[in-house]
Amino acid sequence: MVKRARVVVVGAGFAGLNATRELARSGALVTVVDRNPYSTFQPLLYQVATAGMGTSDVSYPIRTFAAKWPNVRARRASLSKVLADEKKVELDDGTVLDYDYLVLATGVTTNWLNVAGAQENAHPIYSLNDAATLRRLMQHCLEDTAAGRRESTHIVVVGAGATGVEMAGTLAELRRRTVPLTHPEVRPDQTSVTLVERFDYVLAPYKPRLRDSAAKALRKRGVRLRLGSTVASVEPDAVVLKDGTRLPSDVTVWALGVTAPPEVGAWGLPQGKGGRITLTEALNVPEHPEIFVAGDLSGPPEPLPQLAQPAIQMGKHVGRQIAAAIQGRPLRPFSYQDPGIMATVGKAEAVLQLANGLTMRGLPAWLVWIFIHVAYLLGGRNRVSVLLNFFWRYAGPRRTATSVTQ
Repeated sequence: MVKRARVVVVGAGFAGLNATRELARSGALVTVVDRNPYSTFQPLLYQVATAGMGTSDVSYPIRTFAAKWPNVRARRASLSKVLADEKKVELDDGTVLDYDYLVLATGVTTNWLNVAGAQENAHPIYSLNDAATLRRLMQHCLEDTAAGRRESTHIVVVGAGATGVEMAGTLAELRRRTVPLTHPEVRPDQTSVTLVERFDYVLAPYKPRLRDSAAKALRKRGVRLRLGSTVASVEPDAVVLKDGTRLPSDVTVWALGVTAPPEVGAWGLPQGKGGRITLTEALNVPEHPEIFVAGDLSGPPEPLPQLAQPAIQMGKHVGRQIAAAIQGRPLRPFSYQDPGIMATVGKAEAVLQLANGLTMRGLPAWLVWIFIHVAYLLGGRNRVSVLLNFFWRYAGPRRTATSVTQ
């Protein structure tokens, strides 16, 4: 009887699940480990935070995913140690798993950039729990403002990348379209949405005309743009800029960069910029070629953006390379096929930039954005539910928006 290779995949995000899918088809014995019992579709977390979708719409049970193949198992646990010389990993529950190949796809965490008070007073939007917490906080602030228990619900979003722009645009639409219906006691001057960015433009990776289009759409929706402004500190009730300006903030949303979690340093693997694990062109560790890294934690010779598409493609590549190694075939270098980037500002407004230079904006780009995001969701129920939620939020009668903030 031929012994099948044992592969442990740590992390059930885009990279981990795509690696698992490829490995499952190869016949390897795969164990998927994640600290949560579900996988999260992170690009739509801002919809959860703004109450346009429920947590179940953007999450999918890992065991349901694993059940598709008889050679795949799922474990709920966090990674504590990588015992590379022994080809073992230790989990936080004390369990030790042996492996022939290891895939690290744990992702990264919020980068607070050493800004004073940011971690204590700002709210990230990186996990499902982050989005749900932010949603509850904003709802409570509105309720307290309506009841006269607090003076205002001013929201400051820090960082004008795709996440920050999408968050600010949606919040501004809620402020203008929904809050007057759900909280008629709240005056317009008691609420505001401000977007802070250190560059002089939003959406830095995009072409100038798309940046300008997005900025114009945000202003049209009532977002106050503070471009060319660097955050010096975050206080419980304000965001302080380096020029001394103090922006009142009842809720501060932190939508800046990411970095490797501190625990990665204890794994004994080489790290580079941003804590990414240093890799070969094939996405494995030079000193331990049986260890592969995919997704945001991956640091190949030419680092890629920490986005969904690179993670998906790296996950597939890693799965195929392990399958090849099991069969004695040589590893191939990873080559990223850039499909382009996109971001939405709000109803019927998005920007799209393809790798070949083609750009699109407005309603056509928004429809493409919806189609792409729905296509990549796991599970038919999630796809139908998300489509219905999009329709209800953006195309339904105005008064149906009253359900959004509940």
